[in-house]
Amino acid sequence: MDLRTVFEYSIERHPQKVAIIDGDRRYTYRELGLEVKSVASSLHRLGVNKNDRIAVLLKNRFETVVIFWAIQKLGAIFAGINVRQSQEIVHYCLSDLESKFVIYDASTEYLINKKRFMERPVFINIDGNDGDINYEELKKQEPYDFNPNQINENDLAVILYTSGTTGNPKGVPRSHQNEYAAAFAHIFQCHYEWHDSTLGVIPLYHTMGLRSLLSMVLLNGTFIILRDFDSYEAIQLIEQENINCLYLLPNMYHDMAALPEANKSNFSELRTIVYAGAPMTSKLIGLCTEVFRPKYFVNHYGSTEIYTYSFCDHISEKPGCVGKPGIHQNIRIIEPDISRSKTPADTVKDGEIGEIIVHIGSPESFKGYWNKPDHTKRSVIQNWFYTGDLGYRDADGDMFVVGRLDEMILHAGDNIYPIEVESVLLEHQKVQEAVVVGEDDERWGQVVVAYIVPSDPSLTVNELDLFCKRHPKLSNYKRPRKYIFRASFPKTAVGKIMRKKIKSNY
Repeated sequence: MDLRTVFEYSIERHPQKVAIIDGDRRYTYRELGLEVKSVASSLHRLGVNKNDRIAVLLKNRFETVVIFWAIQKLGAIFAGINVRQSQEIVHYCLSDLESKFVIYDASTEYLINKKRFMERPVFINIDGNDGDINYEELKKQEPYDFNPNQINENDLAVILYTSGTTGNPKGVPRSHQNEYAAAFAHIFQCHYEWHDSTLGVIPLYHTMGLRSLLSMVLLNGTFIILRDFDSYEAIQLIEQENINCLYLLPNMYHDMAALPEANKSNFSELRTIVYAGAPMTSKLIGLCTEVFRPKYFVNHYGSTEIYTYSFCDHISEKPGCVGKPGIHQNIRIIEPDISRSKTPADTVKDGEIGEIIVHIGSPESFKGYWNKPDHTKRSVIQNWFYTGDLGYRDADGDMFVVGRLDEMILHAGDNIYPIEVESVLLEHQKVQEAVVVGEDDERWGQVVVAYIVPSDPSLTVNELDLFCKRHPKLSNYKRPRKYIFRASFPKTAVGKIMRKKIKSNY
């Protein structure tokens, strides 16, 4: 199944259903389809062909959705670029893509230095006349019936760039089959239903944003756009539009649930809340359960490369659990080895910690990085994707993630996983965020250092150390030997703490 067909079937099935809400603007599937046809016709006239990479530097807005589907209609490739990155990183991505067209708006124009392009692409400005053409001109062109290119499910539909905490981001090519299978799995695993609605706040340059859009289109649901996340505006939209499903980052849930207004809001139509991108503390899980009262509370564990690894749809009962493999997945946990000398056959026993690997035979899985064969060779071994995540299975067969292979702390021959120390620190009522790293030590090899963002300025080192000493779940050798207080932590565009940056700055 290709995405163009998915879109056309949805229009035929329920043309009068509301597809997109963007502020005061509401569009049915029929209206969305007509605008997509006009824009696709214009792009075709401009020379967009099958497999052309179209770089898109836009936040979520109605026009972004139209452009996404117009690109799919032409068999071209939607390459969303993270607009929260620096100009240098953006130009790296544009060069890596060899983009034939670059689409932007007034808020992202500053990221483009047109003089730096050796081969000038066509610039399309959504808002004004600074580009070669603008959106109004695209949509005003009379649509015409062009001969659509034949699209195979294995053709590329999108290229997404991993956010990465160090170095340049890596392009992840994803086929029509990848995107369709991932959306189908997401619907099933998260208990979505026909004509559901969701908050479209995570941008389409991120796999979570695309999944929200594609899931709604498959279900003839409604994608309700919030261009920039604002916690107060978000809870208003959830209540006013009777939103059924949320798929957001943990920090977004935190900011909404912490509002006094959240306890007064009516979330009776909100059935499913899903999170991904970072762990969620037991404290936050409890708060979200109390405030939103969802029927299903799902932890989705995956990546841009392979959308689903696993999911847990009873996270309130089992905090921290990432559950069992997704419906398309084959997962193993193998002996951890930073040199990657261990094979998929070197599995560990249940309860033992190892590296999580996922088979790329899944229809959700990419086949390798864009223009980076060396990275592909290091990450894909014997058709297994080495995630770099460390985890274990419990007696029920459920998985837990305990950290990253390259963040493991080696203390006097013992392995210490940062997440087990961080989870203890986060239980302290005066700790808002915690990051644990290893510091080289002549005697012990490495010792534990804890970076803390306090929620209460009265917190002291002695208070934290005494808390760790007395905690029944933390062995003494795992106790931090240094505590460093910070006002905040550096984070990626999707809210992940940049651990390597914290450690390198230290």
